[in-house]
Amino acid sequence: MNKRLFFLLLLLAGIGAAAQVRPDADNAGLKLPSGFGALRVADNIGRARHIAVTKEGDVFVKLERMKNGGGICWLHDSNGDGKADEIKNFGNFNGTGIFIRNNYLYASSDQEVFRYQLDAGDKVIDPSNPEKIVTGLISRFEHEAKAILLDNNNNLYVNIGAFSNSCQEKDRQLHSMGIKPCPVLDSAGGIWQFRADKPNQTYANGIRYATGLRNVVGMDWNTQVNQLFVMQHGRDQLHDIFPEMYTEKQNADLPAECLYAIKKGDNAGWPYTYYDPFLNKKMLAPEYGGDGKKEGSKEYIDPLVAFPAHLAPNGLLFYTGSQFPARYRNGAFIAFHGSWNRAPEPQEGFYVVFVPFSNGKPSGKWEVFANGFSGKSEIKNPREAEHRPCGLAQGPDGSLYVTDDVKGSVYRIMYKG
Repeated sequence: MNKRLFFLLLLLAGIGAAAQVRPDADNAGLKLPSGFGALRVADNIGRARHIAVTKEGDVFVKLERMKNGGGICWLHDSNGDGKADEIKNFGNFNGTGIFIRNNYLYASSDQEVFRYQLDAGDKVIDPSNPEKIVTGLISRFEHEAKAILLDNNNNLYVNIGAFSNSCQEKDRQLHSMGIKPCPVLDSAGGIWQFRADKPNQTYANGIRYATGLRNVVGMDWNTQVNQLFVMQHGRDQLHDIFPEMYTEKQNADLPAECLYAIKKGDNAGWPYTYYDPFLNKKMLAPEYGGDGKKEGSKEYIDPLVAFPAHLAPNGLLFYTGSQFPARYRNGAFIAFHGSWNRAPEPQEGFYVVFVPFSNGKPSGKWEVFANGFSGKSEIKNPREAEHRPCGLAQGPDGSLYVTDDVKGSVYRIMYKG
């Protein structure tokens, strides 16, 4: 064997060895269905919220609070083992949302949306000078996270959460009644649509695409049916505000966290109604004359899926890859951040669930897909949770990425058969 061939074979062998991505021995502490494995891509990167993965496999993570001088964390794996060995931070703003489309990286603060141009290798060309796309969005320190996404027609969608629990005259106060019409809905409590390529847009340039949504942190564009889907954080404190109408158990179990399919002009009913998953009905909110028995108006849209109360859905992803078994294709993954207000019941959530879909509609019951993030079998206080899932993204090979905003971990879930 000549030397050139010998060294070529050594090089190819090295590349093959480097390209092996294997799950951690303990699957990164996660409990997964048979055939799946997980590894930690990175740890301690900061309060990791939403996530985007390039076609080359680099990872961008939006940090809720800046760390190492930046609110966006770039992760690169140079040797192909699945672990980030190069980490850089940029972007001088906090926030939640991040999205890649049309050679741009979009990222949000609590008041604005920016974009960075990417080169042919999906690297940020000028990390110090993003273009400001939207500015002046309302943020009053309650439900301030601005989730973002783009559709296939260069439209940008921004969640603007309600700075209120139920639009009371005195927020979260005993027996305080609701304001009607709710003034919050003029500038929050819904999804706004902007152009993705027009700088310095404000509310005046946007369209209130959907309303009556208290707070949406998890949302995704379903390419199979070309439609927006969102997960709503339901309201809190029915018993605390109206103890004569709702028990402590009902306080923990109501209302549902809801998955909605959204069309332009839709109204999901907040703050006037909530969804009762036991009665499978929209109920009139007590602040507006309800008593736990009166149904709400039929004018508001119904959810596609009603999940248990207060689980805090922070990530939504429709899976389009081919790595996972066929039943997962076009189905929805949802990251539940975990509850804080189910006492005296144990807190719940802290996992990723899967909902099978067919032709844009749920085709089976939801199931827990990835569990074990919290590190404990029972959580009484969310501060006990070691990790809390938040953002979801799909890698170019079909792997599922999950962020954790407690210890700043990034997980990669793979199917090995």
